[in-house]
Amino acid sequence: MCETTSSALPRAIISRSALAAGASAAVIAGGRVADLRRDAWGHGVLAVAQAVTAAGAEQVLVDADGEVEALRLEGIVGVTSGDADIDPTLLYGLPDESGVLVTEPVMRLTGRVLSTKRLRAGDAVSYGYTYRASADTTVALVTGGYAQGIVRALGNQGLVDIDGVARPIIGRVAMDVCVVDLAGSEVEAGAEVTYFGGHGTAADGLARWSAVTRMAAAELVTVAGAHAVRGWEA
Repeated sequence: MCETTSSALPRAIISRSALAAGASAAVIAGGRVADLRRDAWGHGVLAVAQAVTAAGAEQVLVDADGEVEALRLEGIVGVTSGDADIDPTLLYGLPDESGVLVTEPVMRLTGRVLSTKRLRAGDAVSYGYTYRASADTTVALVTGGYAQGIVRALGNQGLVDIDGVARPIIGRVAMDVCVVDLAGSEVEAGAEVTYFGGHGTAADGLARWSAVTRMAAAELVTVAGAHAVRGWEA
């Protein structure tokens, strides 16, 4: 078994290029006010406000007067009432009602492999033993559980991306971790795991999450973004 003592939270990695492209597409599609409530749906108010106003939006809708004042110092008009009319699925790169991505996902939610373990056929994982291996395999314990927005319903239903390969979440999702079936492959402790977003097999992962959980992509991305450590990439 490979192990690490890391207890790091999942990371919500925001793509600067995807944000700029999504903001441009959303503004071109019409509207003048962008919905940036709930910390810009977990993406970060200031960064999204800068991107969407640079693309031509006139105002952004936020939750509090303090945010309005902070944005005013950046030369951005924020409001706490009224309706937002800029399409958020384009702005944030979320799947539309049919599960299709029109713009690139802005957020990529990632975890890390804490350890790996070999299972024999019949061995069970996680509490309640809702999963038993049908054949010998290798599994990974991964950072990210229901306390961080990895919804319990994703146990035995969700997929993650590891090294460009889609791998299933098996067993019940725990509070801070979940278990992923590696199908016998070897993965190093510390390897990155992508829950949704990016360019790999999990790019449209939120569409699957929505289908499994019956929750809107907006709800899922906001909760996950609010409970993760935010980072940035080009």
